[in-house]
Amino acid sequence: MKNAGVVIILFWLAACSSNPVQQDDGAPATKEESFQTLVADLKSPWDIEYDQETFYISEREGTITSWTEGEEPVRNPVQTKKEIIQQGEGGLLGFKLLPGFEDHRRALAYHTYEEEGSIMNRIIEIERNSNQWKETSVLLEDIPGAQFHNGGRIEIGPDDQIYVTTGDSLNESLAQDRESLAGKILRLSTDGTAAEGNPFDSSYVYSYGHRNPQGLTWNEEGELYATEHGPDNHDEVNLIQPGQNYGWPEIVGDEERDGMITPLYETGRNTWAPSGVVFYREELIIASLRGEAVMNLPPSGGDPEVLTEQYGRIRDVEVVDDRLYFITNNTDGRGSPGSEDDQLVRYSP
Repeated sequence: MKNAGVVIILFWLAACSSNPVQQDDGAPATKEESFQTLVADLKSPWDIEYDQETFYISEREGTITSWTEGEEPVRNPVQTKKEIIQQGEGGLLGFKLLPGFEDHRRALAYHTYEEEGSIMNRIIEIERNSNQWKETSVLLEDIPGAQFHNGGRIEIGPDDQIYVTTGDSLNESLAQDRESLAGKILRLSTDGTAAEGNPFDSSYVYSYGHRNPQGLTWNEEGELYATEHGPDNHDEVNLIQPGQNYGWPEIVGDEERDGMITPLYETGRNTWAPSGVVFYREELIIASLRGEAVMNLPPSGGDPEVLTEQYGRIRDVEVVDDRLYFITNNTDGRGSPGSEDDQLVRYSP
């Protein structure tokens, strides 16, 4: 689609609201006062999860911080059989609590490691005990990695299958190679095998031609959306269809070619570096790293809005009980961290 540029609009003006958010003293809250920092001093956080009133946040150096309102945050190490390598954009990245977590305490994690001089990524199952998380099994290894473009998002779809984004590992041609796990969205079962019904026989590949996708979400109709980093600009939001080719590196932005899918939205010469994404009130809410904002994009078309641009780099977004949560990412070596960075922030419209 043609991009007319990012129109910066305030998401809500409390002065115009018929039902403004109230402060404790009864006065209307401003838009800025609708944002509340809940946890500070996170270390290069990457992914937000929530269960039973507790937030769990993965951190790239190999820790997971948990926090329950009214209590102090707790940081626990993740013990893996292959060392977590925090290099460039790598480290402990995607993180997903498995259904029934309150009973079995197991989750999925995606992390970078080094083997025989090569940087790789792997998907593992981990279990939490009193003071650490420990690897219990491997679902998939040998995913090509690099200093940059590791992808890393893990989500469980409406079909109960595992979806994972992988980057092109700085080797553009791998994104078009269906035999490679790089530059893809993968779909696998909980036992680590290629999911039944995948578009290519005995293959983990669900879609291909991706540069560095870092966000996955579904709408109420079960349609899958993904965010993807473009080359300096031309970042993308894609509607994902099984077996389709999303063009990288053959086409960029709104370019077209037979057999390749043009994005639902692309940023043109603006740069977002989009990461986590979630559906919220029928719109896509997108974490923007380079754009240093939380973006609001109508999936049916129209210009994006800026929900906030007061917190620097944003890595992930999540919705809990109709409130939006996000994590900043200013301590990852590319931002300008403040005294309390990084943070978990709550937005209460």
